[in-house]
Amino acid sequence: MKRLDPKRSALLIVDVQVKLAAAMKKETIERLVGNACVLLEAARLLAIPVIVSEQYPKGLGPTVEPIAERLRSMHIDPIDKTTFDASAEPRVARRLAELSPQAVVVAGLESHVCVFQTVREIVRRGIEVHVVADAVASRSDENRLLGMALCERVGGFATPTETVVFDWLERAGTEEFKALSKLLR
Repeated sequence: MKRLDPKRSALLIVDVQVKLAAAMKKETIERLVGNACVLLEAARLLAIPVIVSEQYPKGLGPTVEPIAERLRSMHIDPIDKTTFDASAEPRVARRLAELSPQAVVVAGLESHVCVFQTVREIVRRGIEVHVVADAVASRSDENRLLGMALCERVGGFATPTETVVFDWLERAGTEEFKALSKLLR
């Protein structure tokens, strides 16, 4: 496993939508959203490309507001899809191909369905994948854990938010470090 180089990384947020979020335990979705917002701020500060998917937004609603607000400020529009594997959506696949990242950091819902299927396919394409363990969820804790295990079994790395951010930063003392370390407390 190589260091997560911000110049060779992409952040992919999968389906953190209103109706899916409503099916999660309150503390679970709050943790996921908080950590996704930290990842988005790190991406903004370090110029890491961000891709966001929404599974059938007509039925599952838009991206939850705290994340949607950050996306608007970064001028990022979610890509709607109907495939469970986000990378099977042609616009997501095209964006990944354009970026040609060494690593993709994945957060989102649900870990045992859309996150897992997305991770499996991106790994199959030869890209290192870090599944942000504290920024993915499923309706049940058991399915979240099984989804994480499946992601690891296909070659993804279970990585906490803090590890991703500090790996991207590489060193302390920078303005980006000061801004992001405050968010991680």
